[in-house]
Amino acid sequence: MDDDSSQAKQLTGYSFLVVFANDDTIDEGELKMLERIALKDHKVDDQEREVLKGIFSRISKEKVTDAVWGEIESFKHQHEIK
Repeated sequence: MDDDSSQAKQLTGYSFLVVFANDDTIDEGELKMLERIALKDHKVDDQEREVLKGIFSRISKEKVTDAVWGEIESFKHQHEIK
């Protein structure tokens, strides 16, 4: 992964954590999993995909900026989370 791509991934991961850390429906285990996935080069496994699906289903477009919503949608598409 090149430096620009790695930096973008770090920024995206940080954005996710800021959004989700301020969501009182998220528990500590979910937040730790998000941190592990978002801030490291980590392939999403089936169990994590199910947890992510639940997390993303609780986030509404109205609660986040357009940029963060776009990143979430991109992440969902990239990791086949429907």
